Amino acid sequence: MEKQLTKAEEQIMQVLWILKEASVKEVINELPEPKPAYNTVSTIIRILESKGFVSHKPKGRGFIYHPIVEKSSYSNQTIHKLVDGYFNGSFKSMVSFFVKKNGMNMDELESILKEINKNK
Repeated sequence: MEKQLTKAEEQIMQVLWILKEASVKEVINELPEPKPAYNTVSTIIRILESKGFVSHKPKGRGFIYHPIVEKSSYSNQTIHKLVDGYFNGSFKSMVSFFVKKNGMNMDELESILKEINKNK
């Protein structure tokens, strides 16, 4: 999976990842105001299907959509693209940037290291 999502596509995927499956109307209900038009959301979901992110099953006269790409897979790909594009592929450079530019303190950094070691 190498496809990137637009901001609108990603917003709809976030809803589908939370709901697990939904109709277009259910997706719209979860989106912030101002709500996009039904046809707009329907079109974006069809684009997500063509990109291989979403599939559907018939229900009544409509469809129920569900993600076929896991959020963690997409997040991992997006983070790698960020690191490659802005930090020359170096996670060390990225962490250093966040520490310097965002005032991250040593306690936060140690907490992150503990999380990483716990998940090894």
